[in-house]
Amino acid sequence: MKKILLTLILTFTLFGDSKPMQENNTKKAYFAGGCFWGVEYHFEKLPGVIEANSGYMGGNTPNPTYQTISTGTTGHVEAVEVIYNPKKISFEELAKLFFEIHDPTQANGQGPDIGSQYLSYIFYNNENEKNISQNLIDILESKNYKVATKLSPITTFYIAEEYHQNYYKVKRQKPYCHVYKKRF
Repeated sequence: MKKILLTLILTFTLFGDSKPMQENNTKKAYFAGGCFWGVEYHFEKLPGVIEANSGYMGGNTPNPTYQTISTGTTGHVEAVEVIYNPKKISFEELAKLFFEIHDPTQANGQGPDIGSQYLSYIFYNNENEKNISQNLIDILESKNYKVATKLSPITTFYIAEEYHQNYYKVKRQKPYCHVYKKRF
């Protein structure tokens, strides 16, 4: 029995799932800037970003769906979870891109997508991310942008339905309301 257990331990150690090791080298950041399809599209193109997932965040309703958040009554926004390697890209670089791929001054949604589920948010994991985000907002405001982006501590992230994941890649299209504009 000991020999079998030792063999299993060695096999798992040598050939087991490599994700636990990889997860130690990754971080997650959360951004909401209108329709999650366009936000996801731009983040997935960045070197150092491992994955971007569309989902819902910030509300009170557990296990929201696209249909429930579309009512505007759940408190959730369409958000993107960005999984990245901090040795290749920093949170500040992610946040700068976020401010450059949507209109952070639009207070009621994003482009033609109007409603509380399309508001601009950065959900921060810690005080450092909050400070970086606030500093970037301060820089934009010093350039006469009236920033509507809200900062909030992270809440539960709910992954969106499968048909929302990699939407533009699957459809072979480009975002209609998320266009890069240099601001920094």
